[in-house]
Amino acid sequence: MYDVIIIGAGPAGISASLYAKRANMNVLVLYFGESNLEKAVEIENYYGFIHGISGKELYANGIDQAKNIGVDVKEEEVLHIEKMEEKFEVTTSIGKYEGNAVIIATGNKKLKPDIKGIEEFDGKGISYCAICDGFFYRKKNVVVIGNGKYAVSEANDLQNIANSVKILTNGLEMQAESNFEFDTRKIKQILGDTKVRQIEFDDGEIIDVDGIFVALGEAGGSDFAKKMGVITKGDSISVDENMSTNLEGLFSCGNVVGGLLQVCKAVYEGAEAGLSAVKYVKSK
Repeated sequence: MYDVIIIGAGPAGISASLYAKRANMNVLVLYFGESNLEKAVEIENYYGFIHGISGKELYANGIDQAKNIGVDVKEEEVLHIEKMEEKFEVTTSIGKYEGNAVIIATGNKKLKPDIKGIEEFDGKGISYCAICDGFFYRKKNVVVIGNGKYAVSEANDLQNIANSVKILTNGLEMQAESNFEFDTRKIKQILGDTKVRQIEFDDGEIIDVDGIFVALGEAGGSDFAKKMGVITKGDSISVDENMSTNLEGLFSCGNVVGGLLQVCKAVYEGAEAGLSAVKYVKSK
């Protein structure tokens, strides 16, 4: 049981963890996969580094700093966040954790496959949230595009709603254990009229589908938010000046809330979110 659970180990998430931990909170940081910060070859506009610093080094330094003051930092893929009565339950690829407050600081990891028709039918049979839109596909035949644990998690959310659920890896190897039927063939295009009707593979075979759910890589922050009924604007989570969402006890910061995509903004918002989470936990 933690006071504060933070999803994401970039500048926003780590900044939040530092402020929460120094307020004597029991803090857990969960992260998985490559951060966008690591892709920055050199950062020259961040305070205090005369000769700049690589994104990879800054990212690693932040994680080490959090660990150094006693923050629990674990590399586990988060699959699901659920608000219980007075606490949150976070399910990862390894286990489950409970927390009084949660901060989403995942960055914006929304991924779209490079498939002809994916943009044309967005919202017209193509969805990025099984819990949000699964209801519209009751007793219908749907597919999930993805090849990892997140894709399997989305398929699990659909299996008791849809008539059939199949996972399409779009040419990639399946990387997660699954009881669902899966197809590794490359997808050529998505076909339809006013909505999705069919999928054509590179080998020429065409299958009929009623809905397509995209679940590439791991879940992004807005994916978690939408599933909990949190207000979003596109792929960004809506927050107030205290980094609070409309769901009590849930905060968000950094790139996932939109705005200026800079380290300085992420660090500030992380501090604000960490302090707001502390205030919330103490009030309870």
